[in-house]
Amino acid sequence: MTRLIFAKILAACLFLACLVGGGLEMRGLRTYKESLVKGPGVTGTGRLSDYLPALKGSWGDTNLYFLDSGKPGGTALILGGTHPNEPSSIVAAFVLVEQALPEAGKLIVIPHYNRSGSTATQPMGAYPQFISIKTGWGEQKFRMGDRLANPLDQWPDPEVYVHYPSRQMLSNVDMRNVNRTWPGRADGALAERIGAAAMELIRREKVDFVVDTHGAELLYPVTNCIVAPDQGASIAQLAALDLTATEFEVHVEPSPAKFRGVSHREIADHSEAVPFLLESPDPFLDQPTGPKTEALELDGKDEFLLAAARRGLLFTDYDEKGKSMEERAGRHISVSRQLAAQWSLFNPERIVAFSCPGYAEFVANGLGPYFRDPAAAPEGSVVLE
Repeated sequence: MTRLIFAKILAACLFLACLVGGGLEMRGLRTYKESLVKGPGVTGTGRLSDYLPALKGSWGDTNLYFLDSGKPGGTALILGGTHPNEPSSIVAAFVLVEQALPEAGKLIVIPHYNRSGSTATQPMGAYPQFISIKTGWGEQKFRMGDRLANPLDQWPDPEVYVHYPSRQMLSNVDMRNVNRTWPGRADGALAERIGAAAMELIRREKVDFVVDTHGAELLYPVTNCIVAPDQGASIAQLAALDLTATEFEVHVEPSPAKFRGVSHREIADHSEAVPFLLESPDPFLDQPTGPKTEALELDGKDEFLLAAARRGLLFTDYDEKGKSMEERAGRHISVSRQLAAQWSLFNPERIVAFSCPGYAEFVANGLGPYFRDPAAAPEGSVVLE
């Protein structure tokens, strides 16, 4: 009997130790703040809740950065972190805020569109909690989040998610996927309120086009591409042709007319803005890889994907060099610049132009030189994301 009691006490202690240890790790990710330095191109800041007060004080609220050239032109909205487990989009958004200089029109950048999802890692996925990029002043550290909004912020999931307003039935967890809840609902669940706030931002700021940045599996056909509705097909095609001829291969995929809830469909159907969704190939997201480590996320090198590439099973090029964060984040910025250039050719009265380091610079120099040192930044320019 004594041994049995001892075994039970020992088991209870081990359980509590695991519970406390896991809880501390979760709390560490939940409360960690990334340091972002507003660059000289930033002319103003705001919050998503400025466009839907119901978001204020929630984990769905997030920072906006305005880069206004002060010259006549149009407005572009660039979304990072729609799916926080695709961190190249967040890295690219940080570089835009820190380095981009608007030349005509205005940019609005949201680094953490799904801020809630950036505070939880993939359940049962053995994901690292953070990734760090080396710089000349130290490390720029980012949260490695989940695809969905944190269940601490929106729960429970329904048996079936019924999309509003189409009534299309989707997977139950898609109710926490902010790229399945467009155009949103002001009095809905958190992910729906995020979409409603973003749509109000698009309308109120007279946004001309939206670039929603993502990462995708190499085994997924819709990767290495620009997804565009009919309204933006010509712009996307010309951007892809130019980039393929000068920097890297990229193709265009049409936005499916009956696939509801996604940015590249609902923004086009419920506003005057033209949406584009970018998919940068991210080996970390593929299932048949080695351990899901920080190194895999940063360098994109995996022996199993290399074997798949040799058998012609991937939907993009892949070799021993992998698919680095430099390439993936650089693609987002270079494609966004090219989309702005093509948009401006089609809409000379609504020009959007900006300069920013992108693919060529990141591949040549690494990402480190393009993050500003928070310790040396001017007073008032550091934001905790």
